[in-house]
Amino acid sequence: MSVLIFNGTMDSRPESIAGIIGNYLTQKLDQKGIPSQIFHLSDSGIPLFDPTLNRTPKGVEIMNAKFQEADAHIWLSPLYHGSIPGVMKNCLDWLELTSKNITPYLSDKIIGMVCWADGVQAMQGINAMEAIAKSLRAWPVPYSVPLQRASLIHPELPDSLSLETENKLNLLLDLTVGRKIQINK
Repeated sequence: MSVLIFNGTMDSRPESIAGIIGNYLTQKLDQKGIPSQIFHLSDSGIPLFDPTLNRTPKGVEIMNAKFQEADAHIWLSPLYHGSIPGVMKNCLDWLELTSKNITPYLSDKIIGMVCWADGVQAMQGINAMEAIAKSLRAWPVPYSVPLQRASLIHPELPDSLSLETENKLNLLLDLTVGRKIQINK
């Protein structure tokens, strides 16, 4: 069992919201003895999707391998103008290169989803991610975590999550990891 945490932003700073959430999830998975890694778009070298290229870019090869090797994913995204960032969607579009594999796309992967927004519209990002995950033949966890930016960080500890956010993420982890274990039995 392994989990890929997909940081769907270009911000890989540890003090960013994606950094704080990603680090929290990694620590919790470590405590459960489950290997995990964070996939940072900012470090990936993923170019704009172009299926007409003669050679697959190295960053795309690495990304496709990591996305297909992980048993479960947790996708992290801010809400930008009513949806996920274009760079995140562009990265997921490159999974098209796996379409002829014996197990294409993200077939049968369990996907947990987290989205945050300044207002109360983060569910729009979750809906976008869910539609993409289903199109890629994955299984979105029926519980997702839409967050309002103002309440997701601890009020007295700026690099820590609020207790409410931690509780939501813990439930998402339990459902994402626990469901995959049950399916494998």
